Amino acid sequence: MLERLNKALDHLEACLDREVDMAEVARIAAVSEYHFRRLFSALSGMPLPVYVRRRRMTLAGAEVLAGELTLLDIAVRYGYSSGEAFARAFRSVHGIGPGEARRTGAVLTAQPRMSFRVVVEGSTTMRYRIVEKESFRVLGKKARLPLVPEGLNAAAAAHLQALDKPVIARMKELAGQEPDGILSAVVYLTDSREEGAEANYWIGVVTGPETAAEELDALDVPAGTWAVFDNHGPYPSALQQLWRDVFTQWFPSNPYTSRTGPELLRTQPVEVGAETDSQLWIPVERSSGNSEG
Repeated sequence: MLERLNKALDHLEACLDREVDMAEVARIAAVSEYHFRRLFSALSGMPLPVYVRRRRMTLAGAEVLAGELTLLDIAVRYGYSSGEAFARAFRSVHGIGPGEARRTGAVLTAQPRMSFRVVVEGSTTMRYRIVEKESFRVLGKKARLPLVPEGLNAAAAAHLQALDKPVIARMKELAGQEPDGILSAVVYLTDSREEGAEANYWIGVVTGPETAAEELDALDVPAGTWAVFDNHGPYPSALQQLWRDVFTQWFPSNPYTSRTGPELLRTQPVEVGAETDSQLWIPVERSSGNSEG
């Protein structure tokens, strides 16, 4: 898979002076566009659109300093319809406008070309199983919360603490499907996993697709395949490391890709740093390509 990902990045690099067809880039990687965006974000630590903008502005920056083309010509070459839009993008990456950069010969910021390779670090064992699950509904309380890649998510903890006893009792009455018990369900709103990006976040239970409860928020989930990972370790750092390992190690070495759907997490609330058992459900589908690479 890593070989295909690198071929996709080579194609993306060749398209920086025009609109990038992300569907075509994903096709070269033999995965869905959704999975390509998520996998890139997990492997690189930045959203795909951010990388594309930084690479474009790296190349544009070199041409600005070279002085051979007008600023408008450079803007058009890299897909900007106006000098103002180009200047905003340029400043967001380099911290200075293109005109001032050309006049002063300013030091600019470069985003190197990215490629992926396997680096073996220790011997992590990941326990997982594949589950085919019929459609279901999550019933619970929903909030829109910021992502926190490391450490405790204070907003998520506050959302949990705000649940009163009658609501918790009602959710327990409705529970009855795997994964059993009260859990969280996260629906990401963009491909970004940067700190502060927002997601819809449910605390609830899994029920049948027809179950209703007017006092609770419903999330309907279609039938599909799930990769289920068991985890034990200090909360929440072990879970956050597990999520990174799933996308940076498990997906590149297994014939599955992620698909649209919520991520489910079942864990017992504990003090930060305490050991706990958890279970992470990731929606997946069989990869359209082979699994070597």
